[in-house]
Amino acid sequence: MPEQTERDPDVAREALDALPDGAVVADGDGVVRIVNRAAARFLRVRPEDVVGQPLASVLALQDQEGRDWYSSNRPYDGLQTRTAVPEQSWLLTDGTEVLVAARIRRPSLDRPVDLVAIGIRSGRGRARLDRERSDLVATVAHELRSPLTGVKGFVQALLNRWDKLNDEQKKLMLTTVHSDSERLSRLIAELLDVARIDTGRLALYPRPSDASVLAGRAVQSVRASTSRAIELDAADGLPEVHADPDKFTQVVTNLIENAVRHGDGRVLVTLRALGPEADFPGVSITVDDEGGGIAPEIRKRVFTKFWKHGERGGSGLGMYLVNGLIRAHGGSLLIDDAPGGGARIVIAWPAHDPERA
Repeated sequence: MPEQTERDPDVAREALDALPDGAVVADGDGVVRIVNRAAARFLRVRPEDVVGQPLASVLALQDQEGRDWYSSNRPYDGLQTRTAVPEQSWLLTDGTEVLVAARIRRPSLDRPVDLVAIGIRSGRGRARLDRERSDLVATVAHELRSPLTGVKGFVQALLNRWDKLNDEQKKLMLTTVHSDSERLSRLIAELLDVARIDTGRLALYPRPSDASVLAGRAVQSVRASTSRAIELDAADGLPEVHADPDKFTQVVTNLIENAVRHGDGRVLVTLRALGPEADFPGVSITVDDEGGGIAPEIRKRVFTKFWKHGERGGSGLGMYLVNGLIRAHGGSLLIDDAPGGGARIVIAWPAHDPERA
C-alpha cells in the first residue's frame, strides 16, 4: 500500500498529461501548482518553469480589446456562492482562439477560495460550428432567393405593364407567382420541421389514413410542375396507415421531387402491403427513378443535414427531413438500386400506432 500511495501522484500527472485539453490548477494563494502538457503547449511555456508562479502571469490570455483573463474574471473575488467561470473565448499570444472555463472551490461558504482549476481547449470546434452556421445561412438564402426573385420580377411586371398585358399573360404571371410562393412556403415549413425534429418538438396528428389517396395527391402536385413522367402504381385493398396526412404527403412529395431533381427518366411510385416478414403490418412505398443511382458508400450520408450530392441544387434538407418524419411515425427507410438502374427509396410505414402496438 505505501508503494501504491507513492506512485499515485505520478499516475495523476500522466492522466492529466494525456488529456486533449489544457489544465491549469492554482492554490488559494493564486500560485500555479499544476500545468499539464496541453496547457503548456497552448501557453507556449514549460511546466517546470511556471509551476510556483502567479496565476495572473502564467495565464497569458487576452480578449479582442486587450483585457486579460485574470483581471476580467477575478477568480478569487466575488460572491461566496460563486463556483465557476463560464466558458469564454480568449486569444493566445499568437492570436489563436481558445475556449477557457474555470472551476472555483471553497472548503465552505464562509472560507476563501482554496483552488482554481482552469480548462483550456481549442477554438477550432467553435470555428467549425460558425462555418456550419454560415453555410446554413448561405444555403437558406440561396433557396429563398430563387423563388423570391421570380415573385418580385412578375409582380413588378404586372404593376408596370398591367394595361398592356392580356388576360392570358396576366394569368400566366399570377400562376407563376403562386407556384413560387408555394415553394417558399414549403421551404419555410421544411426549415421549421427540421428545427422541431432537432429539438424533439415535432407535433404530429396521426390517424388512420388512405395511403393511396395521399400518395396520389403528392404525385399530382409534382406532375403540375414538371414535364417528367411520374406514375403511381397502388395495389388494391391496401391497409390504412397510421399517419399525419400532411406529413405523409410531405414525405412522398419530397421523395418524388428528389427523384425528379437528381434522377432521370420516369419516376415510379409503388404502394404495396407489407409482407409477413416485415416488423409490423403496414404499407411499403417505393420511389424509383432511372438516373445514376446513389452509390452504396454514400447512402448513409444522404440522411445528414444539408448534405448535397451532384450539381442539381436543393436545400440539402429533403432526405434529412424525410427520414426524421418517417422515424417519428415508427417507420423505416432504406436506399437501394432500382431494377432498371437509378435510385430506389423504400419506406415501410406502419398501419398502427407503434407505441400502442
